[in-house]
Amino acid sequence: MLNKAFDAQCSAVKVHCTDAAQQRKAGLTLFALALGSFCIGTSEFASMGILQLFAASLGIDLPAATNAITAYAFGVVIGAPLVTLAAARLNRRTLLLLLMTLFVCGNILSALATDLRMFAVARFISGVPQGAYFGAGAVVASYIVGPGHGGKAFALVMSGLTIATIVGSPLATFLGQNLGWRNTYFAVASLGVLSTLTLWFWVPKTSSLDGGSVARELASLGRSSVWLMMMVAALGVASIFAVYTFIGVFVTDVVDIGAEWIPVALALFGIGMTVGNLVGGRIADVHPARGIVVGFGSAIIVLAILASFGSNIPTLFVGLFCVGATMMTAIPTIQVRLTRLAPEAPTLMGAMNLAALNVANAIGAWAGGLAIGNGFGLLSAVWAGFCLTLLGLAVFALIVRGSPQTALAH
Repeated sequence: MLNKAFDAQCSAVKVHCTDAAQQRKAGLTLFALALGSFCIGTSEFASMGILQLFAASLGIDLPAATNAITAYAFGVVIGAPLVTLAAARLNRRTLLLLLMTLFVCGNILSALATDLRMFAVARFISGVPQGAYFGAGAVVASYIVGPGHGGKAFALVMSGLTIATIVGSPLATFLGQNLGWRNTYFAVASLGVLSTLTLWFWVPKTSSLDGGSVARELASLGRSSVWLMMMVAALGVASIFAVYTFIGVFVTDVVDIGAEWIPVALALFGIGMTVGNLVGGRIADVHPARGIVVGFGSAIIVLAILASFGSNIPTLFVGLFCVGATMMTAIPTIQVRLTRLAPEAPTLMGAMNLAALNVANAIGAWAGGLAIGNGFGLLSAVWAGFCLTLLGLAVFALIVRGSPQTALAH
């Protein structure tokens, strides 16, 4: 588990549950939070698995269809800091319920969209709750399990997101292939309703979960080191989305096998992400910079191989697993570093980390679509990801070189 990646966020919670009956329901509360993160992850990644389906239905080409992926990412980027700050004083239980309600509405609108503009707006709305949800989830998880266990508890909550890449997204893609892409979003919305109900019943009603000061959180945004680290994340991690967005196309058009293999490819990518997440968590616990160097550096090699030889079926499937694993190795270190750069604003830093990763989503989908749209071939999307990760690693190297004590500090 990635305990240390979330320790600073969770240790900021000073009030803990003392009600014995509620403590006995701690597992149910954590499950409710994890179900919400599973819903959010499924909604985000399923859109990439059904890219070809909604593009054909809405009468748009693949590069234009990636605008919907980008719109979701911008929803997260804009929503993460704004909602976190606007709702700073709101009770965390209330906030979680409002966020999941908005999430359900966004996915219903996605299912009902009749053109790209409406669909992009719906995906934007769906993305707005994501960052604030994880920030509020960290507070609730830490309150429930008590001091010393918050990091582990929130890592369990976050595992819903990685499980979504293994199970949720492939199943949603399978559903879209067999029952239509609109039913994918209706199914996600239904799951969101179930998540809202579990939060209603299993997150305790207590004033101990009321919000706090906005000023302390805002002060952290004046630090250039925070923005530089977000730049590293946005550029370096973009290759995940430059590849993941077009997995369906790689399967059906590059290696020329049936669409029924798309969920398998998505699941392999998700398994790779989960493995990388675990490895990256261990590295982040011990080394303040090595996770980024190892993750980005190894990803560059894998991306070059995949871009060059991805028309071979075994290379494609192994390469997808390895891209997920290598890139996720870096992400826990990014989380740890952002929190250490602004320890007085852990909730906002958690939201900003998700914002940075969704800038990566927007950049990766856009760059991959641009490369394909300019006639460089379908695997040129992988080369686009290669260039972005290389640039992210170069920016990090400049940070370390320019201020090694700051860059490497624990």
